[in-house]
Amino acid sequence: MSTRIPVKILCVQYLPNADPALCRSLGVESDWRCLGLLSTDSDDATYIALDQATKDSTVHVSYARSLYAGAGNASTPLAGEVVGILSGPTPSEVRSGMESALDLLRSGEVGFQSTTAKPDLVYLACTVSRTGSYLSKEAGIPEGQPLAYLIAPPVEAMTALDAALKASDVELVKLYGPPTETNFGGGLLTGSQSACNAACEAFSAAVEEIAQHPIKEE
Repeated sequence: MSTRIPVKILCVQYLPNADPALCRSLGVESDWRCLGLLSTDSDDATYIALDQATKDSTVHVSYARSLYAGAGNASTPLAGEVVGILSGPTPSEVRSGMESALDLLRSGEVGFQSTTAKPDLVYLACTVSRTGSYLSKEAGIPEGQPLAYLIAPPVEAMTALDAALKASDVELVKLYGPPTETNFGGGLLTGSQSACNAACEAFSAAVEEIAQHPIKEE
């Protein structure tokens, strides 16, 4: 059985009235100068959690970036693997959105999984049943669409992504070509919720198979 890896929440800060110049430089939309800042040790799980915040509160994801080489090579104790910034019209809305994101991360429902054969080989296969504004924009799809969020190391990702696309009626809407900032790869697929679930299952099975048999001999 694969094991879900808990996400470590490293740093959470709030700016109730951020400087206008800083907001403009970060790409904050409109005049929403209330910000919430987050770092964790898991980038893709955090992107899913930030998207959840946009569904549960009046906030935008104004900035979200993975850090180079991943959490295992973080340059400082609180940097982790990702920085995410929420913006909103009031401090209470931003706090509400941030708490929604943190609740999802703490729940253990999203995150990378270790393979059975090689515990240090990890991947993420998650169905987002209804996208918020952030992942909808990333994928170029209408809000509320189901999405299969699939990430793995480079060869595993491309091989398993092919299996996912062939397993169900889904469409590849965004490819994360390897190497990403964290030296992984993957993609976002959309379709019905059942199709996205099937894609995630096929992706997971393909990664597990590669973990057991990394050298494929014809």
